Amino acid sequence: MIRVALAAAVRTLPRGAGLAYEPKFDGHRLVVVRTAQDVVLQARSGRIVTAAFPDLAAAARQLPAGTVLDGEVVVWHAGRTDFALVQRRAAAASAARAAVLAQRLPASYAAFDVLELAGLDVRTRPYERRRALLVDLLLPLGPPLQPVPMTTDPELAETWYATLPASGIEGLVVKRLDESYPAGRRSWRKLRHTDVADAAVIGFTGTPRRPLALVLVLPGDDEAPVVSSPLPAGLRTEMAAAVATLGEAAPAAATVTAIGLGEVPFRLLDPPLAAEVRRSSARHPPPEVLRLRTGL
Repeated sequence: MIRVALAAAVRTLPRGAGLAYEPKFDGHRLVVVRTAQDVVLQARSGRIVTAAFPDLAAAARQLPAGTVLDGEVVVWHAGRTDFALVQRRAAAASAARAAVLAQRLPASYAAFDVLELAGLDVRTRPYERRRALLVDLLLPLGPPLQPVPMTTDPELAETWYATLPASGIEGLVVKRLDESYPAGRRSWRKLRHTDVADAAVIGFTGTPRRPLALVLVLPGDDEAPVVSSPLPAGLRTEMAAAVATLGEAAPAAATVTAIGLGEVPFRLLDPPLAAEVRRSSARHPPPEVLRLRTGL
């Protein structure tokens, strides 16, 4: 398993010399590994998801053997990235279904780092050098493998932050130009729009095989649990898989008060999971789960 770099949330845009700014795409984290024999696509969790994205695997066969990329898989629809469509792609249950979805909902790969190139490990090199290698590698190939945009101008980054959400961009990632690849560490910084936050998943409603909604503890909410809006099909599948890896869930003995629903029974998770959620306020309407932090 390849450990990916992580980012810590910030409330304001970091400024100063030696910083780089990238748009934060609303997709699934994906490591592309081009071996001497074929291509392997790895999710952030370490799960191999090559079969779900045959179009990206085919494109990645153009890469030199011994190349490893880090980035996001996205699906564009009506001029913007659509996270729900990425979930549909990721949830393909068979090779035949994945092939159909690849035709109907072609994926793009927004690459933001190169970890190995032609068998050479470049993670210890500074980001500025890795970025140059990434651009030189991918620009001749073209879509669907593309380097993310990057700027060292904080004013342009502010403009991106203000204008790109219309295209589905959810914020910015900030990196130091002189930094090596921080595998497994939250060394990068991410500035997201204020309605998106990370939450602890302490349980779920429904059954282990068919979770219906998540019970969340939101940041800064005095540890009072809330029930999310209903999960879409892709997230139900992903949550069921996550529950299965944790073993049998606790009996549905706990309850939580949900606005308009009263006391709602739910199954506890031990240990809790993590999810990214969108909310307009702490309590009402219920938060929308965008993605689990244990899967893709």
